[in-house]
Amino acid sequence: MSGHSKWATTKHQKAVKDARRGKLFAKTIRIIEVAAREGGGNPDANPTLSDAIARARAISMPNDTIERAVKRGTGEMEGVKYETLTYEGYGPGGVAVLLEVLTDNRNRAAADVRRVFTKNGGTLGDPGSVAWMFTRKGVVLIPRNSVTEDDLMLAAMEAGADDIAEDGDYWQVLCAPTELQQLKDALAEAGIELESARFSMEPNATVPLDRESADKVLKLMDALDDEDDVQEIYSNFEISDEIMAELNA
Repeated sequence: MSGHSKWATTKHQKAVKDARRGKLFAKTIRIIEVAAREGGGNPDANPTLSDAIARARAISMPNDTIERAVKRGTGEMEGVKYETLTYEGYGPGGVAVLLEVLTDNRNRAAADVRRVFTKNGGTLGDPGSVAWMFTRKGVVLIPRNSVTEDDLMLAAMEAGADDIAEDGDYWQVLCAPTELQQLKDALAEAGIELESARFSMEPNATVPLDRESADKVLKLMDALDDEDDVQEIYSNFEISDEIMAELNA
């Protein structure tokens, strides 16, 4: 598995335990509102909203807070109107970085993203400069201790999965975006526990990093993740297990 995927999973685990719950709540509420606005307020028919609600429950967000966010998204309640933006750039070591941003102030978001890139050895690129290096996929994370590889393979491949791989404490199952809901339903019917299921931009190829570049890239990832408007970060870097262990020491 690529270092990118390992970092994404680490971020997922961190989000569940993040002590900065106020910021995490705010980001998750934005995701719910936009998901409901773009795909409707029924999570059974809106995989993006279903995953957003699952993420909210994973951080113990109260049900009434979730319900209000859905209603603001569908227009049943008045709320801030967020705009979905994409930013592209390069980090240390020449890695590609693709950002999904939800903001109520386009100018502020652009300035903040540019500042973080510049401060951390990266550069903000033009639209289309790196997006071609990624493919939109459905991604399901499953705790590895909850199912054997053979059982998961049987259920997932029959439901349209493209690939299954180890990713730390998880199995990562990839599928076409149009197959995500079918895959979720099939895995649930097979009694397989899902940690998360969402859409992602997966790199078509990865860039291996040495220790120095890896340290710089992870600092950029963390700085971008700290920005309130930044919701999703995708990159194509690869860090070996040995270097990752050194950085985590």
